[in-house]
Amino acid sequence: MLSFRNRVVIIVIGVLLGGLSLLYTNDLAHRLKEKEQHDVTLWAHAMERLNRDVLSGTIQVQDPLVDDLISSNNNIPFIITNENLEVISSHLVPDEIINHPDRLREQIDQFSDENIPRQVRFWWTDQHYHIIFYGRSALLKSLYYYPYIQITVIVVFILLAFIAFRSTKQDEQNRVWIGLAKETAHQLGTPTSSLLGWIEYLRTQPIEQSAVEEMNKDLTHLMKIVDRFSKIGSETPLTPANINEVVGGSVMYFRKRIPRNVTLDYNGLAMAPVQANINVALFEWVVENLMKNALDALQGHGAITVTIAANDKHIYIDVKDTGKGIAKGNWKRIFEPGFTTKTRGWGLGLSLSRRIIEEYHQGRIAVLESEIGKGTTFRITLKRSHEA
Repeated sequence: MLSFRNRVVIIVIGVLLGGLSLLYTNDLAHRLKEKEQHDVTLWAHAMERLNRDVLSGTIQVQDPLVDDLISSNNNIPFIITNENLEVISSHLVPDEIINHPDRLREQIDQFSDENIPRQVRFWWTDQHYHIIFYGRSALLKSLYYYPYIQITVIVVFILLAFIAFRSTKQDEQNRVWIGLAKETAHQLGTPTSSLLGWIEYLRTQPIEQSAVEEMNKDLTHLMKIVDRFSKIGSETPLTPANINEVVGGSVMYFRKRIPRNVTLDYNGLAMAPVQANINVALFEWVVENLMKNALDALQGHGAITVTIAANDKHIYIDVKDTGKGIAKGNWKRIFEPGFTTKTRGWGLGLSLSRRIIEEYHQGRIAVLESEIGKGTTFRITLKRSHEA
């Protein structure tokens, strides 16, 4: 990968090349404009000569030299008027403009802004004269706009290249994480199978069986974690599930494993069941991760409240704690991979939670509210499904 310094050098070189291209093209446009102004000046002189020669009888028809000078400028739009701004001739100007006094005046003003009008004087009088109003040729306009089009194309190309590079890099990182997760699940498979055997052995021994049952619950939970890791990167089928029971199962598991000075309240088992299409294993992971983060924020003392609410379209699962809170500037950053406010941890829990909820379940997870020293509330929003 390129270092930061090399990237800066490439960007500077690109800006310099774009600037040089812009300056060169503007110089070409300036020179072309001067040439067109010079050609129109020659044209005006030729018309004066033509009028003088015709009147004196020197020539009876238009001079070929004059005709060549005028016809060579057929790519320049112009309007020729008399001293009263009555149109005598025009070129490359639509008839609907010529025949409309207001639009004609606007066109004359525009030509006057682009180039200084040229007067064609008659040698025998100062009272009558013609005025040539002329604009920029199509080629000159193209030269003026070309550098900006060129820079826009370059910027779009750089953006597309950056997006493609970032997408490739993200895909590579995703493959690494998927491979790591699956390898972790594979490595945990052997010790969990061994632990199952030891638990069955302990059940046959004259020891306190309630402790064995709690160990079995922990092992069952560990096997769920292994199953979750194995599902990363695989197809994730969603099935209708009772959200009250799914969330309640995670709450009941945590309730027996939290410090004595921490309370864990849940309203879901006392309300009417609500249903959503979820992957139970992955969704439980998210709920448990939010409760674990809440427990870490409490630092051994406080309260966690898990609530469920619903309307006709959505289900809302809130996990609230009375912990240290999150600064508002970090409400979105905490979902970024690698960002963490803890002294330990990789900052992946909330990032994975967001991916599970938003990409797999088409829901939403966010910080609903938080205040330093008073606590935080996370909210999961799911689409509600109704029983047939």
